[in-house]
Amino acid sequence: MRSRSAATRARRPAVSVAFRVGLGIVSVVAMMALVSLFWTPYDPINNLDVGERLQAPSVLHILGTDHLGRDVLSQIMVGARTSISVAVIAVLLGVGVGVPLGLTAAARGGLFDEIVMRGNDIVFAFPALILAILLTALLGPGALNAILAIGIFNIPVFARLTRGPALALWQREFILAARVAGKNKWRVSAEHILPNILNLLIVHATIQFSLGIIAEAGLSYVGLGAQPPTPSWGRMLAESQTMIGFAPWLAIFPGLAIFLTVFGLNLFGDGLRDYFDPKLVGRTP
Repeated sequence: MRSRSAATRARRPAVSVAFRVGLGIVSVVAMMALVSLFWTPYDPINNLDVGERLQAPSVLHILGTDHLGRDVLSQIMVGARTSISVAVIAVLLGVGVGVPLGLTAAARGGLFDEIVMRGNDIVFAFPALILAILLTALLGPGALNAILAIGIFNIPVFARLTRGPALALWQREFILAARVAGKNKWRVSAEHILPNILNLLIVHATIQFSLGIIAEAGLSYVGLGAQPPTPSWGRMLAESQTMIGFAPWLAIFPGLAIFLTVFGLNLFGDGLRDYFDPKLVGRTP
């Protein structure tokens, strides 16, 4: 059995070009966020120089300066850290609560399953961004509340994603054999159900991560995300909208950062999905 598994992995297709491109983009953004912890070309918060305000991209300021004379590149670097932090924690919150809920609903069934699914339906009745805006408006603006709002929407996403495949697996012979061997439902879920759906969860977590980036930018754009003076891509877009006619770089560069990050994550997720797809095993790339 072990040799067959090794042979199966060996026959998997090589990672696609989309995966490599996506991984490259995501790596650059992640590295930019990591570097911003220790170094930025200029102080993105306190380096206010009115004499340098609205400078076009140049050697001194590669991406130009904003209306307060702050370096745009430095703000984008710190904004990457803000967006990634919010999206990662929100996805982890969704996975940490939603996956156990889905596994439990599939294992127990009955009333508990019905309650979980109807709760999911209530959350899904609201568009994700609208729900996030509603929650942050009630709880108050800030990065922590943005994480909570995005994470709450991720919980039913992962609960439903987990429950469906788990229900199908509960009918399989190897699961029945594990039950006959004396394993309870919780042990079966942890040892047999979860490992068999882990690939699906990893791929979907990547997709939800990209949606988290968009949600954080949207919340910051309307003033409900990370608050000043913390740089945020969404707020940079909001502040630039009245100056786009004579300082277009203020909108172009943060918008491009959001686009490339989400684009890279989608390519990365598609590449992971293709790699884990059993139908592609044995095919040549």
